[in-house]
Amino acid sequence: MIDFRYHLVSIVAIFLALTVGIVLGSTVLEPTFFKSAEEMTASLRQANEKYLTQISQLQTREEGGDSLVTTHLPELVRGQLAGERVVLVEAPGASAALRDPIEKLVTSAGASYAGRVSLTEKFVEAEQASVVDGLATNLAPAGTAFPDGATPYDKAAAMLAGAIVTNDRAQAGRANPAATGVLEAFQAGDFLTLNGDPEQRATMAIVLAPAQPYEGEDADRQTNALVSVAAGLDSGALGTVLAGTVTASANGGVIAALHDTGGVASAVSTVDTVDFAAGRVVVVYALREQLAGRSGSYGIGSGATAFEPTVTAPSQTPTPAASRG
Repeated sequence: MIDFRYHLVSIVAIFLALTVGIVLGSTVLEPTFFKSAEEMTASLRQANEKYLTQISQLQTREEGGDSLVTTHLPELVRGQLAGERVVLVEAPGASAALRDPIEKLVTSAGASYAGRVSLTEKFVEAEQASVVDGLATNLAPAGTAFPDGATPYDKAAAMLAGAIVTNDRAQAGRANPAATGVLEAFQAGDFLTLNGDPEQRATMAIVLAPAQPYEGEDADRQTNALVSVAAGLDSGALGTVLAGTVTASANGGVIAALHDTGGVASAVSTVDTVDFAAGRVVVVYALREQLAGRSGSYGIGSGATAFEPTVTAPSQTPTPAASRG
């Protein structure tokens, strides 16, 4: 039988062990632990300061490069689009801050700026798809046959393209008699707004992507609607460029969606650096490349094949959009 003295000795032994552990921790282990923690903190602080310095230097270099390109932009693009007429089509959610720079870019390149067509949020709303379909069908000239499987936005894009672009330079700057009332009807339905004279048809189009990818369960359908718009414009013009920021070429972005389409991707050029002066210069070079019958994906996103196209003299003969790729 275990007596009281045994219990007492056991309890004393436990408290003695605890006391020894506390003494060792405070006299031997604690200094070692704190020294190691202090060394690690100092190392992390030093690395953090190094990275902050590098980031600051990169930002300064980027701002300097952007300022330099902005200053010399007219020289970089002068004459590249001489004789062409360019229209800007804005997707819902596109950055309004890019409007003026793009207009200046186009005119600096020697082209005429036809104006702007801004698609509204209503244009891509799910509950409006049937309305868009009916509107496009009713506006189509007699005898028009849309391809089998054409979506409401394929049809709408075809109607809008007929109203604002042409692949015949002789028709540039003139309204299309067969598209009379198209823009007015879409505007009356609150599907778009107009600025300038986009009904005086352009030979080339720039489609400005949303600043951020669409979100929600309807995001894919909305994104594909914009791909349809770019494809429709390209089929009726001498060239089309879908331009945006790197977010547009990321997963869920419009540029990324276009890259996944195959046929459209081989015809419509893309640029994902339009928020930089150098990227806007690339937009001009991409449009000029379209005139030579080629297309490409440019920028810094995962789908880009190069930052810019190879600079070549533009073709003097209009090239049908269908022959590009």
